[in-house]
Amino acid sequence: MTTSELVNSVADLADARAKLAGRVAVVMTMGALHEGHEALMRAARERADRVIVTIFVNPLQFGPTEDLDRYPRTLDSDLEICARAGVDLVFAPSAREMYPDGPPQVRLNPGPLGEELEGASRPGFFHGVLTVVLKLLQLTRPDLTFFGEKDYQQLTLVRRMVRDLNVPVEVIGVPTVREPDGLALSSRNRYLSAAERSAALALSAGLRAAAEAAAAGSSVADALAVAHAKITNEPGVRLDYLVLLAPDLGPAPEHGPARLLVAAKAGTTRLIDNIPIELR
Repeated sequence: MTTSELVNSVADLADARAKLAGRVAVVMTMGALHEGHEALMRAARERADRVIVTIFVNPLQFGPTEDLDRYPRTLDSDLEICARAGVDLVFAPSAREMYPDGPPQVRLNPGPLGEELEGASRPGFFHGVLTVVLKLLQLTRPDLTFFGEKDYQQLTLVRRMVRDLNVPVEVIGVPTVREPDGLALSSRNRYLSAAERSAALALSAGLRAAAEAAAAGSSVADALAVAHAKITNEPGVRLDYLVLLAPDLGPAPEHGPARLLVAAKAGTTRLIDNIPIELR
């Protein structure tokens, strides 16, 4: 297993990036890496000659009630995962390195979609996400960038940003990685107690039930009702939203591909999940 080169400054990143030949891919993370991140790295490794991973806990996407300091920071184990996945270069800057003048005065506006779903529950969240994503794309200059479908709204907004602003990069979505029992892998899962984790399984169970109902010919309303019942019948889960939309998160079609998205809390931990659905 080779060691991934680690750089912490923008200047050192520029030097290291200049030495990377061929097609370059970047995978952006906030650290606390798990098998879901590793799947992104493997997908990048298959499509590119060189792979860069960024590890940066972005303060811009934390709201006033969200504890930035509580977010897990596990750089040593993260570097082991990167090396195992064949990552060439890891960029792990400090907040001061990324924002030397303090919080940036210019931030990206994510548009109407950025204020819905996760954006409605976490005001300003996607302003911070897209701002740091664009900065990291500028700094790493990749040909390809890989995002997990678990954060489907984020993936959709990054695609829209790249298209609207003519950013020269291909955005590739990678299917959600799940535990054997169906729970979507997330850095937040470590906050769940055993009881909360068991309750959280209602999210993926509800999504699967809706997908099966839709495949059997159920209407949009009936498929949603199946998922809603499965999730809300679990007393340990508090539902935030459950929506069925088009793959680009526009209005749901009457038939064809669609996306079912859910957000809920198990204990104090907010979880999101989604699944593709075919409306027949």
